Amino acid sequence: MPTGLVALLDDVAAIAKVAATSLDDISVAAARAGTKSAGVVIDDAAVTPQYVTGFEPARELPMIWKIAKGSIKNKLVFLLPAAVLLGQFAPFLIPIILIFGGLFLCYEAAEKVLEWLHIDETTKHEAPAIVEGPGREDEMVSGAIRTDFILSAEIMAIALSEITDEIWWQQGIILALIGVVITVGVYGVVALIVKMDDVGLHLAIDNEGIVAAFGRGLVAFMPKLLITISVIGTLAMAWVGGGLLVHNIAAVGWHGPEHLIQAMIIALVSQVPQAIASTLYSILFAILSGLFGVAIGAVIAPLVHKIIPHGEAH
Repeated sequence: MPTGLVALLDDVAAIAKVAATSLDDISVAAARAGTKSAGVVIDDAAVTPQYVTGFEPARELPMIWKIAKGSIKNKLVFLLPAAVLLGQFAPFLIPIILIFGGLFLCYEAAEKVLEWLHIDETTKHEAPAIVEGPGREDEMVSGAIRTDFILSAEIMAIALSEITDEIWWQQGIILALIGVVITVGVYGVVALIVKMDDVGLHLAIDNEGIVAAFGRGLVAFMPKLLITISVIGTLAMAWVGGGLLVHNIAAVGWHGPEHLIQAMIIALVSQVPQAIASTLYSILFAILSGLFGVAIGAVIAPLVHKIIPHGEAH
């Protein structure tokens, strides 16, 4: 074989190896950044079903499809270019953006906690959409897309903070990958949740015996599932929001909350075996950060409700 062709094949092999390594790096970075966004993703999945509650069953999936398309547009058309530009030209703004994002998540978490404790019930749901007229569908879809924009911005900002060392085009690929995967995952789960009771009702009516009993059980289980998702979403918001505040407040120069939490944890784990100390430290940091976040959110929530009536903020 001519030496020129051998050299060309060697070059192709080397390029392929570099490309494979880059793809591996991108996938690892995307997984790492996506994991950091998990709390916001859970919140997204917990919040969205309320926008299709009360509509005719035949309209639920079309509405979710509209919201999903709006979510993809939010992430890929608006937020992705802005995130890449931010990462390249103003990375110093990322901690500040994450602080505001953390405040929003803490506000959302505290809002739900205050409602559970009957301290502030301005967050009670409005009347079912089905009794409010056909024009309500477009209004609810638009509201869901606006809420998704805020949550998507949080997802992109959190993910971007994990990949600031990557090349700009790798950042773009990672953020696009995260955006698409999260959107498909979230709205796939939402579609499954909102149609599960219809499936159960169908099984209960059209069948007998074990199948019908399973259908009735599925219908009875759905309210409990929605409550569970809401609780998990609230805890996730508190954990992520509090963590964002603690870490990014320290990043801009104020280490007080971080040092206080660390001192409390060290006092608690000082007598713990070394084998579990690191894991326990991480768990306690998440818990204390979440409590810090809920405390901050509890201060913000009443102020927000006085300025912006609930419903308009979302």
